Amino acid sequence: MNVSKDKVVSVSYELKVDGEIVDRAEVESPMQFIYGNGTLIPSFENNIKDMTAGDSFDFSIPADQAYGEVMSEYILKLPINIFEREGKVDHEMLQVGARLPMVDQEGNQLNGLVVDVKEDHVVMDFNHPLAGQDLHFTGKVEDIRDASAEELTHGHVHSHDHDKGHDCGCGC
Repeated sequence: MNVSKDKVVSVSYELKVDGEIVDRAEVESPMQFIYGNGTLIPSFENNIKDMTAGDSFDFSIPADQAYGEVMSEYILKLPINIFEREGKVDHEMLQVGARLPMVDQEGNQLNGLVVDVKEDHVVMDFNHPLAGQDLHFTGKVEDIRDASAEELTHGHVHSHDHDKGHDCGCGC
């Protein structure tokens, strides 16, 4: 069976940026995804297309084909009062380097990096943490199987090992 559309693919991998490991999925707990449904960067999927279980991979993806370049318009100066809780600014939360979950005006959930904290504003960076970075993946295709009708409908892999805390929120 080959890596192709609507297959559940399991991969172990290491992701390096500038020679430093920034993410990994071990053989015992591989990353699983439905190939071709848009959950991974297209360049990653293109690099493993048509591989079979047991195949190893080693490829790089330039920043512009991964998470894009750093966009200055995603770095915002926000009024400090939006970080108030019960009338007080939570300075424990507002530490430079902290990642904070936020919601924009349309209700989209975003993660922002606290870049600077001033008396009247906070500078937040909403770029992807790997924006502007070239990515280097090494790994192995561990398994390939057909996605179930339920997985295709829900758009993600279902692990039916509920003892390990599976809770995708879809009621499976």
